[in-house]
Amino acid sequence: MPNLSRRGALKVTAGLAVLGTLGLTGCGREDATTAAKASARPVDASPATGTVDVWAAQGDADVLEKVIKPFKAANPDLTVKVTLIPNADYYTKLQSAIAAGKGPDVAQFFPESQAQFLDPSILRAVPDGLVDPDGFFESLWAAGVVDDVAYTVPWYAYTYALVYRSDLAKKAGVEAPATWDEMVPFFKALQGAGAKHGLGADNGWDIFNGQDVAMYAWQAGGSLLTGGKWTLDTPAMVDALKYNASFFTSGIADTATPTFLDAQPYFVSGKTATMITGPWVVGQLDTAAKKDGWTESHVATAPLPAGSAGGVSFSAGGTWGVLAGAGNADASWKLVRYMAQPSTQVAQFKAYSSLPAVIPAWDDPTIKNQPLLAAFLTQLKKTKAFPQVSTWQQVATRIGKEMEAVAKGTATAEKAAANIQSYADSLGTGTK
Repeated sequence: MPNLSRRGALKVTAGLAVLGTLGLTGCGREDATTAAKASARPVDASPATGTVDVWAAQGDADVLEKVIKPFKAANPDLTVKVTLIPNADYYTKLQSAIAAGKGPDVAQFFPESQAQFLDPSILRAVPDGLVDPDGFFESLWAAGVVDDVAYTVPWYAYTYALVYRSDLAKKAGVEAPATWDEMVPFFKALQGAGAKHGLGADNGWDIFNGQDVAMYAWQAGGSLLTGGKWTLDTPAMVDALKYNASFFTSGIADTATPTFLDAQPYFVSGKTATMITGPWVVGQLDTAAKKDGWTESHVATAPLPAGSAGGVSFSAGGTWGVLAGAGNADASWKLVRYMAQPSTQVAQFKAYSSLPAVIPAWDDPTIKNQPLLAAFLTQLKKTKAFPQVSTWQQVATRIGKEMEAVAKGTATAEKAAANIQSYADSLGTGTK
C-alpha cells in the first residue's frame, strides 16, 4: 500500500495554491455560476453514454480501471478514459489544462489541498440527490463545500492516529496515552523498555509540517480561520507549538532523524517506538520487518491524545469533482455516484487498502475485522477540514518553518505564533 501519494498530498507546494479562478476557464464568473447551478439538477438512473475523460494522481487511482470495471460493464455505451499523472506533477498539469480549456471531465482532488478549485468557474456543483452527504465523514464532505455549495464527493479517507509498539508498551506496563499530559511520559516509558527514541517523527514530512501544528491547535481549542480572518496568534496556537516542541526538548524525538524512508525501519528495529501517522502503515510493517505476522504481534493503534478541547485530527484523502467545462457532465456524475457507493469503496479498499470515505462501507467484514484500523475509524469521526481558502498551503508552510524554530529552540512559541499571524495577514485568504 504505497503511501507517497497520500503523504505527498499534504506537501502540495505554496506555488500551486493561488490561482485566478476566472483566468483558469477564460469565462466570466456570472456565466460559470449559471453553469454550476444548472449542473445541480438531479442525475437520473438511465445508463451513461458517450465518453468521459478522468484524470487522477498516481497512487490510490492506480487500481481505478479495476474498480470501475463493473460500472463500465453496466454501461456498455460509455467509454471511460483514465489518465494517471505522477502525484508531484498532478495539480500543476491539471491547472494548466483547465487554464487552456483542455481539462478532463472528471478530476481527482485532495480534500486537504483542494480549496483553490472550489469555485463555480472551475467545478460544477454536486447535483441534488446524487449522494447522501450524511453518509460521509462530516469533515471530508465539508472540505468540498463553499458558501453552502458542494463541489466534490469524497472517495477515500485517511487521518492520523497513534501507532505504537505494543510489545514495548506491555514490557513497560503502560497503556496508550489519552491526554497531552500523558504523551511524553508514555514515550519515555517506551524508551525505558528499549527504544532509542519514544517518538519517530520522520524528518521532512511530519516534524515541520505545519498541518500537524494546526491539528494540535484544534486540540487546544483554537480556530485557524474565524469570520474570514486568520486567527493564528492565539493561546491555542502557542500551546500547540509548545506541545510539539516538547517531544524534542524532552529527548523523546530527534529533530534530524529518522528520514521519511527510514521511519518504518526505525520503528521495526526499535530505534523508535511510535509514529503519529496514517493507516497505510498497517499494511506495510510486515514488509518492513520482513516477517509475516510481525505487525499483529508488535503493533497497536490508538486515537490521538486529547488536548483541552479533545483529540481532533485533520481529514484527508481523495475526492472527485466534475469540471465546469465537462463535455459529458451527465455521464461524469454517474461515474462519480458509482465511486461514492459503499460497495465501490470497499472494492477500492480491497484493491489498494484505501479506507472508505463513506461510513457504511466500514461495516464490511473486510474492514471491520481488522482491529488495527479501529482507531482510525474512531479518529475519522473526530476530524476537521483545513481552511477552504486558496492561501492555506502557503500559511501551512510558514507554520512548519516556525514550528521547526520552536522545536530547535531558536524561537519562542509566542514569537512564532506572532510571525505566523503576520505572514497570514499579509497573504489574506485569496477570496474576492
